[in-house]
Amino acid sequence: MYGRTLAVLAVLAVAACPWRIASAEKARPEAVGPQTNQPGEPNEPNEPAPARKGRSGLTGYVAAEGRLFFHDPLYAGQEDNNGSLAAQPEYYYQWNNGALFTFTPFARVDSVDSERTHWDIRELYYHYAQDWWSVRFGMARVFWGATEFVHLVDVINQTDLVEHIDGEDKLGQPMLQFSSSVDWGSLDIFILPYFRERTFPGREGRLRPELEIDTDHAIYENRDKERAKDLAIRYSRTFGDLDLGTYLFIGTNRDPLLVPADYLDPNDTADPRLIPFYERVTQLGLDATWASGNWLWKLETVYRKGYLDPYVAATGGLEYTFYGFAGGKSDVGLVAEYVYDERGDDPEMTSIFDDDLFLGLRLSPNDLAGTQVLMGFMQDLGDPENAVSVEASRRFGDHWRLSLDLWLFLDAPENNVIYYIRDDDFVRLELAYHF
Repeated sequence: MYGRTLAVLAVLAVAACPWRIASAEKARPEAVGPQTNQPGEPNEPNEPAPARKGRSGLTGYVAAEGRLFFHDPLYAGQEDNNGSLAAQPEYYYQWNNGALFTFTPFARVDSVDSERTHWDIRELYYHYAQDWWSVRFGMARVFWGATEFVHLVDVINQTDLVEHIDGEDKLGQPMLQFSSSVDWGSLDIFILPYFRERTFPGREGRLRPELEIDTDHAIYENRDKERAKDLAIRYSRTFGDLDLGTYLFIGTNRDPLLVPADYLDPNDTADPRLIPFYERVTQLGLDATWASGNWLWKLETVYRKGYLDPYVAATGGLEYTFYGFAGGKSDVGLVAEYVYDERGDDPEMTSIFDDDLFLGLRLSPNDLAGTQVLMGFMQDLGDPENAVSVEASRRFGDHWRLSLDLWLFLDAPENNVIYYIRDDDFVRLELAYHF
């Protein structure tokens, strides 16, 4: 029961096929260096420059979302469909010396799942940059990765899994970041003073296991629990057409192990449920991309040592893009990637990807509406498990964007993780107003 449950619930610990098309958002200004008068400007050297105000702005979006599931729910308490409203404004203020303050809250109200009704501070930080170094402190989001479907090396932020099964939505992470960029490469040092627990669908929500996940009683390997300090150091450099990054992470694993409550305490008389367990890990990671003509080669690999046996996992592949396909203005990209995990089908593993092939088709018409389409297919090479995803978005006018997601879980043998969400095929529509 214990081993099988751990393998089954891994679908909630990582994304089933995490690919995503980013929505169109207005870009915030980049930090720039101090501004000084140039020769010939009106201010004389001995005269103080007149005070100048910084600049500020408010951007973001509000959205209405509906999810329609094609089958009746499998588990008691679940509803057929759900709707929700979400908002993510972003305020920034930039001083004349280039320092930048950013505040990005997020909130969602869901019609069914009480756990999906939630709010978060995605970003709340101060950033100051000089010629070759910068510092940032507060709540922020950092992404590492090269491949399209599975991001093994992305370890800084916690996944907001209640938002979407693709695992691309991230919670804000408290941090102090020091960055330097010189001729020999870029170095980033992160001190992470507080850990954020993963969010999961509630009892009423879809795309969850049979047993409820008890997030109120999460357990930690470290006695300091969420206050245990994490450290990450990353070095990256570009060598011609090759972008290379490597890092060391020491801290609490973002992917929890889901343990049956009665396994932890045989005298537990409450309803059967799962308890998240967060181990301490040391992880080494490497990611690389190499561009050559129409080809883009990608690689991510990690070595992790923690509470369980150490292991190596890797994902890599290629993308070939037909620019101006068939003499038109559209671009068509073909994507193929493979994921390997040396733990294989070990019942204690917390990843569902051990021997999987991903194939994708990306369509970019390059029209004024910014239309994007991405279709993907995942096949486990060891058993008949597979899934299909279609994601598309299109802008209407200057402010509106319509997005569509379609997820189909096809073959789902009983000994496979997808079996527990086999009837959760769904289509998701979102209409967002960007300001």
